[in-house]
This record gives sequence, C-alpha cells and structure tokens, in this order.
Amino acid sequence: MFKKVLIANRGEIAVRIIRACKEWGIETVAVHSDVDSDAMHVRLADESVCIGSHQPQNSYLNISSIMSAVDLTGAEAIHPGYGFLSENAKFADVVSKHGIKFIGPSSDLIAKMGDKIEAKKIAKKYGLPIIEGSEGGVKNLSEAKSICKNIGYPILIKAAGGGGGKGMKIVERENELEKLFLTAKTEAKKFFGNDELYIEKYFKNPRHIEVQIMSGKNKTIHLGERDCSVQRRHQKLIEETPSPVLTDEQRQDLLQKTVKMVEQIGYEGAGTVEFIYEEGKFYFLEMNTRVQVEHPVTEVQTGIDIVKEQLWIAFTGDTALKQNDIDPRGHSIECRINAENPALDFQPSPGIISVCHQPSGFRTRVDGSIFQGCKITPYYDSLIAKVICKGRNRSEAIQRTLRSLDEFVLEGITTTIDLHKKILSHKKFINSDFDTNWLSKEKFY
Repeated sequence: MFKKVLIANRGEIAVRIIRACKEWGIETVAVHSDVDSDAMHVRLADESVCIGSHQPQNSYLNISSIMSAVDLTGAEAIHPGYGFLSENAKFADVVSKHGIKFIGPSSDLIAKMGDKIEAKKIAKKYGLPIIEGSEGGVKNLSEAKSICKNIGYPILIKAAGGGGGKGMKIVERENELEKLFLTAKTEAKKFFGNDELYIEKYFKNPRHIEVQIMSGKNKTIHLGERDCSVQRRHQKLIEETPSPVLTDEQRQDLLQKTVKMVEQIGYEGAGTVEFIYEEGKFYFLEMNTRVQVEHPVTEVQTGIDIVKEQLWIAFTGDTALKQNDIDPRGHSIECRINAENPALDFQPSPGIISVCHQPSGFRTRVDGSIFQGCKITPYYDSLIAKVICKGRNRSEAIQRTLRSLDEFVLEGITTTIDLHKKILSHKKFINSDFDTNWLSKEKFY
C-alpha cells in the first residue's frame, strides 16, 4: 500500500480521508490555508504544509503550491476529496506527469464526464436514457429559441463545464429566454471559465436518484442507489438509501444499466452516476468522477468503506469487492449540517463554536471537522458536519435521525439542525411525497 498520501482538501472530507489512510497504515499530509492552520484535518495528519492565503485560488485551488507540498513531503499519491480540484482534469494530468498517483480516474475521463455535453453523448452511446434537448453546445440565442420551440417549455439552461446550480436557469416561457440565457452564459464564464451552455427539457416534479459505483480495470460493481431529492436551489440537504419510490424491478434495471455503462468507459475508482426520475422513467443527468459528499449514507447501508476502497483501487488497479459482497439492509438517512441561518434565506453564519456536543448511540454516525473552540470561517463551503443514521426500516431511520439531531448541540453559530428536524417530521417527508422542488414550495420559516 502507499506509504504516504497527501490530501488536497480541507474540512470534513479531509478528516474522513485521513481516517481511512490511518486504517491502511498510510502516513498523511494535510495542506491548509493560513486561516486553517488550527483545523481538525491539520491536527489529525502526520504532517502539514501551508500552501497559501485563505482565498481558494491562492491555496486549495493552487496546483503549483500543492505540487510543491508533494515534493517537500515525498507523498506518493494525492487524494482530492470532493470540490476544489477533485474534478479538474488539468490537475489530475499534472499529478500523473509528476509520477504521483492521482486517486481517481484518468484526466481524460474526468474531462469527458465533466463536460456535460460529452457525458450525455457517452451515456446515450452506452444505452442510458437521456433527457431531450440540444445535441451539443448552444451557439447563440437564435439557436436556443429554435431548440426550445422544438422540445417545448419549460426548459432548463445548464453550463456545459460545471454544476452545483451555477449557470443553471429554468425558463418557463419564451419571453424569459433572452434574459436568462445571457445570465446563464455570464455565470458559466465566471464560475467555470467556460460559457458554453446546453438546453434540456425541464421536469417539474422529478426525484433525484444516483448510483454509487466502484470500478477497476477488470470489474465494476454498484453499492446501490441514493435518493437525493430533498434539495434547495439544486443543493442537496438530505439523502437516503434505498430510494422509497422505486420498485425492485426499476431498481435492478437502473443499477444494471449503470454498471454496464461505467464498465464500458474504462472507469477507475469511486464514482456516481446521477439521474432524474419522473413517472417511472429514468434519464441520465451527469457523472461525478469523485467521492460524493453523501457517500457515508451508502457506507452505513452496505458496510463498505468507500474511501478505503478508493485507496486500494488506486494502488492495485482493481476493486477487491465482488457484487455478491454487497448486501444492503434496512434504511439509512444523511443530513448535511451547514453553518447557515435558514430564517435569513440561508445566510452564512461564521463564528467560533463555543459549545459542541455531537450525537452518538446505536447506528448513529457523525462525519465532521468541528470541535469546541474551532472557528468557522466565511471563506469556504458552509458544510460543517453530516449526521448519518440507520434503522431496520425507513420509519426507524427517521426517528433515529430525529433523536440524533436533538442531541446535537452547537452554540456560537447558527446551523440548519432545526430545519432538518422540521423536514424529517413533515408529513410529506414521512410519506415520501416530495420532489426536488418541494422545499421551494413549503414555508418552513
């Protein structure tokens, strides 16, 4: 196994990767910005290197600084986590050319699947159903009008080079198209350095279902699906597995088709294929070529350590798992806890955590990087912890999650804990009668 791995990330995912490395007996290197010098991931790692100032472009997005840290520490491999440089094909290429193992797929596959237009073509080629829309990038407003007229409104404008809701606009009618098309183009250029857009049919009441895969040179397996339909502005808040709306027949069809596609493209590592699901039908959305924020809910459900398996695949070239090793039971739920104030339109809530008591107990897991006295800065994503609970069935999983959230005490900052309790207690959530647009319609505050 690798002797030393550098984690090119911060926060809870860096802590998560360090823990997996320690269980393999791997030494770890944490990189950090100037404001993260006292962070949990820095404290837990065997070594740490400051790579720049708090602005991400000067530190966590600075490829030269990260590679200098590799040279300084003698790390053999880099784990990118999620976000930052995790799906940056240039970074993966630079790492590989330096003789360092990038823990993830090839730079070529990252580029292909990161380009939403190219990914759509690949999915169609290998038998996955795709959403009706433009075949490639939309060159101008005139072409956009023609495409929209053919598929009918409402439509969704999306950035070809990114995700996370940036550069994404819903157009309900023709007279809104020009303004929203130009706005999406500006956003795409700002956030992704690429203003190419594409257009798809917009689904009004969809579920968001994704499949977790692990793949090596000779074998691809799935770890089941996750339902990620509780979202706010295209950002996931709660994930669960299995999806409560799928039949066994639909589930097997989805999982088998996904594995077949991933096998055929020669993927290596952990990955997630995302789908829109409406009225009993699936449509390919995108593929994330990295570990997901919500990977722990699958780990709790299956008993498989996804990050340790990522490390094994990167070292050996193949997964040690077999499909019949995967035996998910019961039901699992994950809540993302953010340092935000839902009553003030989810305004970020930086500050110092004065009291920190995290939940525990039977089948309760907390992934985070917080502790009493730690400082939550305004410079990075507001995710501070994830609560993951498992039950014998969905009802027990909901009750266990509510019990765990009741035990979670954080003072000094405002968080989304109370919002999660309201969602989990809501009749529509209990009855699984919701879609990705549910939270925008409900008044929780």
